[in-house]
Formats: sequence, C-alpha cells, structure tokens
Amino acid sequence: MTATRVLVLNSGSSSVKYQLLDMADASRLAVGLVERIGEETSRLKHTPLSGGGAEARVFEGPIADHKAALEAVAAELSKDGLGLDSPELAAIGHRVVHGGTEFTQPTVVDAEVLAELAKLVPLAPLHNPANVTGIEVARAIRPDLPQVAVFDTAFHATMPESAYRYAIDRETADALSIRRYGFHGTSHAYVARETAKLLGKAPEETNVIVLHLGNGASASAVQGGVCVDTSMGLTPLEGLVMGTRSGDLDPAVIFHLARVGGKSVDEIDALLNKRSGLIGLCGDNDMREILRRRDEGDRSAALAFDVYIHRLKKYIGAYTAVLGRVDAVAFTAGVGENSVPVREAAVKGLEELGLALDSERNSVRDEESRLISADYARVAVAVVPTDEELEIATQAYALVTGSPQD
Repeated sequence: MTATRVLVLNSGSSSVKYQLLDMADASRLAVGLVERIGEETSRLKHTPLSGGGAEARVFEGPIADHKAALEAVAAELSKDGLGLDSPELAAIGHRVVHGGTEFTQPTVVDAEVLAELAKLVPLAPLHNPANVTGIEVARAIRPDLPQVAVFDTAFHATMPESAYRYAIDRETADALSIRRYGFHGTSHAYVARETAKLLGKAPEETNVIVLHLGNGASASAVQGGVCVDTSMGLTPLEGLVMGTRSGDLDPAVIFHLARVGGKSVDEIDALLNKRSGLIGLCGDNDMREILRRRDEGDRSAALAFDVYIHRLKKYIGAYTAVLGRVDAVAFTAGVGENSVPVREAAVKGLEELGLALDSERNSVRDEESRLISADYARVAVAVVPTDEELEIATQAYALVTGSPQD
C-alpha cells in the first residue's frame, strides 16, 4: 500500500490545529482544532471530510497537555478509519514559525534538529516552544514516522543581503542574529505559485507582489518564484498595519515611550504587538466592523482604514520598484480574500503602475482563485485563497518521497 497521507499540525501554546490530507489528489480527509489545552474547559472540534463528509464531533472537557491533545486527535481520526497507526500515513508535517538562518528548507526532525530548534527560541519565544512541543509529542506517538518541520521563514531565506540586513553595527547584528527574516512564508510561496498558474505562466517566469492580509499582514516581492523582499523583519511586528501590531515605526518611538512615558520594555512590547495597529487606532481589529463604522460616519474608523491603505499602497509601490517588472498583485488571507473595499482602495490611483480593477469582478465573492483586474490593465490583480496546510503537506510529502512539488 502506497503511503500518501500527511497529517499537518500547527501547535500553539494552548491549541493544536490539524488537517489530514491525501497527497494522491490533495484532498482533505479530516480537519480539527483543539483549544484551551491545560484548562478545565478544553474543546476539541473534529470534522471528517472523507466519504462525503459527516457532522462535526465536539468534545468539551479537560485536556491536560499537548500529549493528551494529540492522543485525543488520534482517537477521533481512528473513529473515521484514519488513525495515526495507518500504513497510509507518509509523514507528519509541522508548522514551525522561526527557522533562523539554519533552516531554509523543510527538514526531517531528529534529536540534533530539535536541539538546534531550541536555540532559536529567543527569536520566536511565543511560537517556537509550542511548535517544538508538538513535534516532540508526535515523535513519541509515531517514532517510526518522518516528522517534517516546515518553517514560516524559509521562503524568505532567498532575500539578498541588501534586503535582509539592517543598517546597524554588523558585529552586534551578527552576534545576536539580528536581521530581517520574514514570516507567512508558506502562504507567500503557495500564493505566488498559484498566481503564476492563474496567469498561465511558470513560476520562474513570473514576478508577483503577494499581499497576505489577515489579522497579521505581510507583503512580499517574488521574482521568478523566489522571494527577494518581504515586509516583516526580525519579528512579525515590522511592515504593514495589522490588527493589533503597529507595523513600521520610527525606532526612537520606543526610546520616547521609555524615557518620557516611563514604560518598561515589556509594556512597550505589549503596546506595539497587542494594542496597536487597527485596534490601537480605532478600538477594533475586525475589518468588517471598521468598514461598518466608517460607513456610518465614525471618524476614528475612517482614519484607521486610511492609515491601513496608505501603508499598503506604499509597499505596492516599493515592491514595484524592487521587482522592476510586475506581472501580478495577489491578495490573500482573510481580509485580502474577502474585503472588496480594501482591494479597491489599495489599487485606486495606481493606474500609472499598470494597476486597475474591474469593479464587477472585484465585487464577486468566490472561493476559487480569480483575476479581478480590468482587461486593459498592464498588471494583473488576483484574489488567491491561501492554503498553508496544503503547502506544508506538499513540502513534507515531497521531502519524504523525493517527488517534485507541483
């Protein structure tokens, strides 16, 4: 029996998202989420999708830790004949947020790799420890099965030094691993490749600006299938205006907050990461609510929207300059895929850059990838639903089977 299934795990500090995919046809067999791990009110929602699908099953009660969570996931999968002991399971693919400079490709995890991942925790203290825990638990359950780490930062590792290096003292930067890494890499990789398909071109022939717009937001310049610049930096704080993150900021603001505002480093960290961006500007980080308030005349919501769009346009212009030739601008993730006004405002006024929308195409809601640009536009504008789980599964499966990625 050929093993074609890949279980994708995204382990957070108190959650585990998972999908089981069959790479023979890239179909989903089951999806689920474990929430509030370690609490009395833990919740597991499991939805089988194979065989026409079935009703979701929900368990509510204490799930002590990630080991118990993954054991509960395995039990739910077994009820559908999809257990982790199946010989059809080829690998478990794990999302790992930060790979540093050491990990720039999907990697089969062994004890040595785990030790290296532990060294990277200071670069992603909120995410990497949970990612590593998920790997350790999965290895304990299926020690014979390849555990493949797929890194958010990996797609951006191709940036030239001129793009990733900060203009600070080189010895200090190198000693502390301070550079731009970028994030959302699996999404940017998938969307850039799907955009090329939409244009009927090979990725190697296509230059794309990818706009991943969710609660977290990032932009990338992809030249011939290779990332040459991205908006997030050492951490996911840099770049676009986000739901709760400030994005680009004069570093001296931090000194001002400390010296004049009397704030501690931890307080400033919380301010810029959790109480800034859209929520800092208007008290909401849901774009749908912001648009509703703006349309009702709320000035703070209108300002938040305008700041968001202004920053977005700056990056479209900057990455047009970086690429020289742009074949497409692709919108993806929750806001990018669903917000008609955001796409319209982001492109409006950029006709000199070759961008123009067809308002009717832009207003259509569809789960499929599609072009929304005007026929006369020199640069295509696309909406491409992202699929990070499929990208992780694709990379993991290609690594363990030696098969090329599509």
